[in-house]
Amino acid sequence: MDAAVLFEELECAHGKKLGVATLNSEKSLNALSLPMIQLLQPQLTAWAADDDIACVWLQGAGDKAFCAGGDIVAMYKAMQAKPGVLVDEVADFFSQEYRLDYAIHTFPKPIVLWGHGIVMGGGMGLMNGASHRVVTERSLLAMPEVTIGLYPDVGATHFLNQMPDGCGLFLGLTGAHMNAADALYLKLADHFAASTSKDDIVAGLREVKWGDTAALNHQKVTDVLNGIGLRDSSLRPAGQVEAHQQLIKKLTKGDDISVVVKNITEHASDDKWLSRAAQTLAAGCPMTAHIVWNQLQHGADLSLADCFRLELTLSVQCAMRGDFAEGIRALLIDKDKQPKWQHASVADVPADDVDSFFNSPWPAADHPLATLGK
Repeated sequence: MDAAVLFEELECAHGKKLGVATLNSEKSLNALSLPMIQLLQPQLTAWAADDDIACVWLQGAGDKAFCAGGDIVAMYKAMQAKPGVLVDEVADFFSQEYRLDYAIHTFPKPIVLWGHGIVMGGGMGLMNGASHRVVTERSLLAMPEVTIGLYPDVGATHFLNQMPDGCGLFLGLTGAHMNAADALYLKLADHFAASTSKDDIVAGLREVKWGDTAALNHQKVTDVLNGIGLRDSSLRPAGQVEAHQQLIKKLTKGDDISVVVKNITEHASDDKWLSRAAQTLAAGCPMTAHIVWNQLQHGADLSLADCFRLELTLSVQCAMRGDFAEGIRALLIDKDKQPKWQHASVADVPADDVDSFFNSPWPAADHPLATLGK
């Protein structure tokens, strides 16, 4: 059986090496599994300490996806076996995933992430921490957790809060799709390149004269990517988010989440992108909408490590008391796409139910991410 992640070290022209990690599950669109996480974490730690490695390249196998999300089917089975309790398999997966995401955010060397094809959910967590995030004309990004009764995690508490007014809330609620231009506008990506330019970029990185100064090495990567981006700029697609930003700002204004959801779902539009976003929210999990509303408010002033701590609490609560298992069942197990959410609408969700999701099941000192960033 092939390894869940493939590793390679490519010699560079002037000494040093390029470390290459490939998520290796093309059939699942490189869905992030626990074996992947458990291979990536120690390898990144080793590469960070290895003076011969100047830069890391992270990609997905095949041509369809970098990473289409987390391997939630395995979590579903664990939740079904122990309904309503804190399941170790679920807590372990999210804990290790968030530690990996944080390690990428704080990695001391350049990490170039080839964000080609589908990048969703867990893939967004890996991508967001990389120092040089590249998107192509075929990149498709989203945080579609509203469809499965989860919420935008993997650091989204932090990165949705960094977006232009209203955009983070809108995208978190609707799971709306983003292309390369959207990703660049929203600062979810740093560089554009044609999908056919991957080999050129890797060749360019192997020609770099790497030094021992991190900031200079980062700039050298930027220079390579800027050159390719300039050459390929005519292939960059037209964006959706920037063109709708003022409307998004207007729709997301409101004193409570019920008002915002009503604004979005009742907005009449012939625009396919907006209509699809509204339809996804209307069919989505009512509790998710409340979690997104509250996590963005709670997370506005949190450090990145504290955002991950909050998200671990929310994720295990979703597994214990939320609609997460039902969402997975409807989308991926029975595939009837008819989830039976616990609440009929966003307006029907009691405040006490929402508050319970923000209560950690662990004392602060025992939280699995208590030492993150410390």
